[in-house]
Formats: sequence, structure tokens, C-alpha cells
Amino acid sequence: MLLLTVTSTTSPNYPVAKPGCLDRCGDVSIPYPFGTTPGCYQSDSFNITCNHTIPYPFGTTPGCYHSDSFNITCNHTFDPPRLVFKNMPRSDITEISLTGQLVLLRHVAHDCHDRNQTRTSYARPWIRLPSQLTVNNTANRFTIVGCNAYGYVSGRRRVNQNYTTGCTARCNAVDDLERGSCMGIGCCQTSIPRDMRSVVLELRSYANYSYVWGFNNCSYAFVADERAFPSFSPENRTSLRGVKKMPMVVDWAIGNETCDEARRNITRYACKSRDSECYEPINGSGYRCSCREGYEGNPYLVHGCRDVNECLNPTLNVCEKRCINTLGGFHCVCPKWYYGDGRQGGKGCIRDGSLVYKLAAGIAIGVIGLLLAGCWLHWEVKRRRLIKTRRKFFMQNGGMLLQEKLVAKERSASSCTSRIFSSSELKKATKNFNSNMIIGQGGYGTVYKGLLPDNQTVAIKKSKLEVDPNQIEQFINEVIILTQINHRNVVKLLGCCLEMRVPLLVYEFVNNGTLYEHLHGGKDKARALSWDVRLNIARETAGVLSYLHSSASIPIIHRDVKSANILLDHTFTAKVSDFGASKLVPLDHTQLSTVVQGTLGYLDPEYMQTNQLTEKSDVYSFGVVFVELLTGMKALSHDRPEEEMNLANYFLSSMRANRNRLFEIVADDIVREGDNEEQVTRVAELAMSCLNVRGEDRPSMKVVAMELEGLVRVGGTQPWVEPKGYDTESLVGDGFNSFEDFDVLAIQTL
Repeated sequence: MLLLTVTSTTSPNYPVAKPGCLDRCGDVSIPYPFGTTPGCYQSDSFNITCNHTIPYPFGTTPGCYHSDSFNITCNHTFDPPRLVFKNMPRSDITEISLTGQLVLLRHVAHDCHDRNQTRTSYARPWIRLPSQLTVNNTANRFTIVGCNAYGYVSGRRRVNQNYTTGCTARCNAVDDLERGSCMGIGCCQTSIPRDMRSVVLELRSYANYSYVWGFNNCSYAFVADERAFPSFSPENRTSLRGVKKMPMVVDWAIGNETCDEARRNITRYACKSRDSECYEPINGSGYRCSCREGYEGNPYLVHGCRDVNECLNPTLNVCEKRCINTLGGFHCVCPKWYYGDGRQGGKGCIRDGSLVYKLAAGIAIGVIGLLLAGCWLHWEVKRRRLIKTRRKFFMQNGGMLLQEKLVAKERSASSCTSRIFSSSELKKATKNFNSNMIIGQGGYGTVYKGLLPDNQTVAIKKSKLEVDPNQIEQFINEVIILTQINHRNVVKLLGCCLEMRVPLLVYEFVNNGTLYEHLHGGKDKARALSWDVRLNIARETAGVLSYLHSSASIPIIHRDVKSANILLDHTFTAKVSDFGASKLVPLDHTQLSTVVQGTLGYLDPEYMQTNQLTEKSDVYSFGVVFVELLTGMKALSHDRPEEEMNLANYFLSSMRANRNRLFEIVADDIVREGDNEEQVTRVAELAMSCLNVRGEDRPSMKVVAMELEGLVRVGGTQPWVEPKGYDTESLVGDGFNSFEDFDVLAIQTL
């Protein structure tokens, strides 16, 4: 939180106080009409006292004067000394401005309770300003910070009207709080009316913090300069505990008269400088003085407004050649052999004769040459720097290691087809990563559609995570392994780019959207998915997962199986994608995950409880996709009744209660097809098996894949037993027979 303290550490080059009068208290300037001794202030309302001791209740040092509404004291017992009002000793003055404002430090209201709902601390600050002061309604805001609070700011206005305004700040948990937002969740703000002379802060709680005790035991309220509290932060719940005061902007003016009324009494008229003028403030009554244009200083002193020498400051004059200062202004002149008005934007200064043109042409050519040379030099430096940066990222992201691996694979006649793309290739392919080329976004990164020079359409994934320098070799090995996945139902990794801070991965492009979009994108899309198509998608997806789990060298657990990660081509062939959360694990090992990753609705409940990641976690997620295909419902939907919100739980409870209810929850399009009841029933039973709470009770993906293969080919089923000698294509080539280094590898960049 930013606490604004406005001070003046430098003195202006014009007098601010009358001759012989104190013009400073510590870091705070004291301009006339304020003063500390008789003859130094305009009226008793502006009498300031310099007190060299602690006032009780007001200072009485010899030579100092006590006044009524505007009497303040400079307390030198502090370093630097503090300036306060005599009748408001707790309100430190941090600034007095000739523009009609001063800044006070005012107490913060607070309300704190303990676990027994007993109030432990409470403050209800108030302030009544002297007659010629008014709270600034544009610079200040009424703010409440807390999760169980409501409050009011009330008082009296100059028009003898009472006012009250307030707001409410509530939240149920720390996670509800949003940084930068003060719209009622943990923080609320409201404006205050004009012409306020008194302010009373009231702060209350709902149920004495019983619902929020533990993460929010105190609430705070204050009227303060909005620059002092520019934005809300969840840390304000505790950081405000040590803040006793906040700055409040107050307007001041002379008397209660208008300018016309004040001019009738020359003796009392406060605008003493002959180069001053009077104006009436919007907030409050009375009038103020300012120096006329071209003058600066203190308009309340007889000789307070002094001429501004615009010629010394190029930003204050428009002279092209020569500037001559005058009282309240300036004028421009041209030197010898020139003519014109000398003003920029006017005629300027024009030199006689053709020499000017020749000289100008030569200078112009020289300047253009220098500009061209400078541009070329800048471009060359930038080009070399870019090459150096690309090389740095290439080396940093393991580019040399990847090249060595690729060369070794080529020599061993491996099937590895990985390619290293340059950053310029991918920038051109995505039109410099134009937002119009984005085709998907997720927790792990953004996917762009790109067109390579050979007219091949690809999907380019830009990760949100950088590669851990300690995991470079593991990352490169993972890229090599994933490019060797050779399965018609897996989105193929074509290669990567290592010349940027975050490596980019290039995949084949699948053009018919995701299974999620077809199932839940409207009746027309869902109707295109016949029962045979749905069964085939399930079969192909199960085959991929079985393929990943059953690799002889190093199994892969996908860990984020869901309908949104199953792409479809124009023939509705399934393509499993997004290995961003995948894990490479040794055979016969489970994986202990420090953070549960995946998508709600698809997460294995056993994995959520134990953090033990196994192939059976993918089986559960696949079971949820299975039920999506059967029912056409979303895996998790807050639009459904509470008992139907989680699709897996709803499906299991319905089937266990009465298996005859199956065709009540199956998608209408499937029911209308007919002649598929036996297959639908067998698929539902298989889905139930996949959704068993205990992982050991679920079939393996190999068994599921074989069961679905049998359903698709002959319309029958096979017993759910682990087959012997089930052959699958090896996930990686023969060059990777040992993977001791891959015990716990997270493919964080995918």
C-alpha cells in the first residue's frame, strides 16, 4: 500500500511569506496568508503558531500566538518538526499550497474482534474543520477495507445540511479478493459531497466477524486522498493494522465573500499584489487569489507576484531566434540579416539571399545522409543483437544438445523426424504471433495456427513456463521421445523452436475442432456424432492411451484426458493432444505429484486424495469422456441440479440405483438410432468399471481398448481380464533402452 506524504524540500525562487516572518516548519512551507506571529498572517483564521515544545493542549512558547480556527503549531520535538492545527493537535499538516489546498494526516477508523466475537479494538475518528476550511470532494474518497464490514461517513455541510453516505465490503474467503478491485469484495469506495466541514466515520461488522474470523479480524475505514490508496491489495487486510493516519486533502479560502464583495473593501481585500486576480472556488465559500498569466509567486503579498522570465525557459516561449522578456510576457525578434515575426508557427526568421537555400540544401543532404547512416547502423546493431539473443536462448534451451541428439538419431537410421524451427520461420507463419491466429488457450500456454513456407498448416504452442536450467537435458530427451510417437490417433509433434525465451512446439494441425465442441456446441454438431462415430472415437482414444501406457521403454501418463483434448479431423478420426501435463514414468512405478494437475470433472478421486499418479488415473478420466459420449452432457456443469453437477457421480448413482434408467440419461440422438441397445449397455458397464473409485478395481487401458475393439468389429465383448502378450508398437526407438534419468520428469513446456 502506498501512503502519500506530500512535502516541500526545495524553496521557490520567490518569497512565500512576509519579510521577517517564519516561512518553514520542518519540511513544510508556510505561505502567506498563513503565518506564525502577529502581522505575518492575513487574519486569525490563518494564524499559525511555531511551538518548540509539546503542546498541551496548545503551545505557549514566548513570541508565539494562539488563535482560533487556523491556529497551528510547529512541533520541533519531532525530526523533522510537525505542523498541526492548534484546535486539532492530532492532525499533522504535511503541505500548504497557494492553490488553496492543504493536506492533513487523519486517523483511520478500525473495528477488531477476537474468536469469541468480542471487540478488542475500536476507533471512531471525527473532525470538525475551522470555518474557512472544507474537505476536498474530488481528491478524497471514503474507503472501507474488510470482509465483514459496512460503514458510513457523515457530518455537516456549509449549507447547514447533514449528510450521510457509505458502502459495504464483504467476502467469504481470501480467494474471493481481487487485486486492484475495490467494488465491494473486501474493499469498497464511494465519493463524498461538496462543502463538507465535519467528518464522522462509523464502522460496523456483520455478526461480529463470526464468519470471517481467522483471515479477517479487523476492518478499516478512512476518508483520504485517493493517491494514498491507489488500488486495493489482499495484503491490505493486515498491512493497514500498522497505519494510524492517512492524508486528507482540505480546501481553504479567504472569508465568506465573493470576489466582487471583497473588492469593495480594499483594506480587507486579500489579493494584495497588483499583478494578482481573484477567483471563487467550486468547493466551499469565500475567494482565492492567483498571479496573472506571466507572473508567479504569492498573490497575497504586496509584491508577491513577480514577472516570469519566459526567455530563460524554452518551453515558455515560441521564439525562433531571440527572445526579449517583458513584464507579464515576452516578444520575439530576428537577428541582423533576417526578417519575420520570429515566432515558431508564425513567419519565423527568414534570411535574405539564396545562400540560405544552398546552405539549407547542403545541411539537409548531410542530415539525410547521417540519418540513413544512423538508421543502417541502428538496424545492423539491432540485427546483431537479435542474432546474439537468439543464439543465447538457443544455447540456454539446449539447442546444441538437441542437434547432437538429432545427428545421432540420423546415423542410427532412427525414425525420429524432429525438426528445429527458427524463430523467424514461426513469426512469419503466425504473422508475428497475431492474436487473430490464436486457436486455443489453456493453463499451459497459447496455441497459434501457422502456415509454413511449404504451405503446411501447423499448430504452434507457446508455453507460459520457461524451461528449468537444471532440466534442459531431460526436456530435450522428452522432445525427442514425443516426436517418435508414431500413432495415427496422436497429434504428432513435428519439432520445436529454441531461439526464444520460452521454447515453441510445432504440431500437426487438426482442422475439425475438438470432441468437446462437437458434443456441447449445439444440437446440429452433436447430431453429426452418430453412435458408430462415438464408439469409434472412444475406441481410437482408448487405443492411444493403451499405446502410451504400454510402451516397453518408458510409459507416458497423459494426466489431462478430456473431451477438449481430443481433436477430430474431417472424417471424425480422433487425435489425442495436449501432453502439457503428462508424466514420463519408469515401468512398474507410480508417480508422486507435489501438485495435483488436471481438469475438474475428469480428475481421478484417488489421485486427488493421495497424489499418487498411475496409469489408472488416465483410465478414470477416459471413463468420464466415455460417459460424455454416452449422455452428451458436460463433465462438470453448474447449470445442472446439484446432484447432477458432476457427471461421473450422477452416472454411477443412476446406474447403481436402477440400471433400467440407462436409456433415460443416454443422449437422445443415440436412443433414436435404435438397434444399439446391447452395445450401449456394454459400453455403459465398461464406463462404470473405468469410474471405480479404487484404481486397482479399474481395468487397464489395454483391456478397455481390446473390449472396444471387439465391440466395434463384431458387436460383441471380451472378458475383462488382462491379456497375455498384447503387442503394441514401441513408443520410442531402440536408441532409448535405458531411462534412469526419467524417474520424475514433468513435460512442463508442452
